[in-house]
Amino acid sequence: MIRLYSIPPSLYSAKVRIVLRAKGLDFEDVPPPGGYGSDAYKEIVPSGTLPAIEHDGFLLVDSEAINEYLNELVPEPALWPEDIRERAQARALSRFHDTRLEPAVRSLFAHVDPEKRDTDFVAGQAKLIVERLAQFDRIADPSPLLTGETLSLADCGYPITLLFLEMLNGPMKLEIVLPDKIAAYFEALKREPSIARELDSYRPALAAWVESVAGPTA
Repeated sequence: MIRLYSIPPSLYSAKVRIVLRAKGLDFEDVPPPGGYGSDAYKEIVPSGTLPAIEHDGFLLVDSEAINEYLNELVPEPALWPEDIRERAQARALSRFHDTRLEPAVRSLFAHVDPEKRDTDFVAGQAKLIVERLAQFDRIADPSPLLTGETLSLADCGYPITLLFLEMLNGPMKLEIVLPDKIAAYFEALKREPSIARELDSYRPALAAWVESVAGPTA
């Protein structure tokens, strides 16, 4: 049994759960003892970061490292392409999410509350997100997923980030429209069973968080 340390709003924990389910692995999802960043949790995970897994006495942090470990732990279904260049490109697309798109979206979280919102900052970040999406549109060629018809590790971060964008667009008046190709990719992601299960639980938790911070949107 794999123990996953996570909290409901953690995008990167969701990324790991998608892979755990895609691999058919049993896991125990537990909150960090004492809360995120607590001294009690740092006794287990020195960095205090989420997600982290424990597996037969082995501790590992960082969603990308965890997902690569899980992919090697259970080789089938394979979540990387066999071809070396396709595999390298898939890794690049995964890192584009983690280092380019997701940080731009994450920067909005402190501004969801209208009373704490810096409208100039939000406008600037919305422009940056549009730029990142345009870059992604140029470098990715989903068919319908990033490496073809089946799920890969490259896909696993995008569904939650795109969900965040979808749910923050109205309350924050971002006016961000996904490029057609990326919108079709998002719909294809939603049809993946392991992603659909994650979205089913993540969407109401995210909606509750947005409403608690930004207030009702209806």
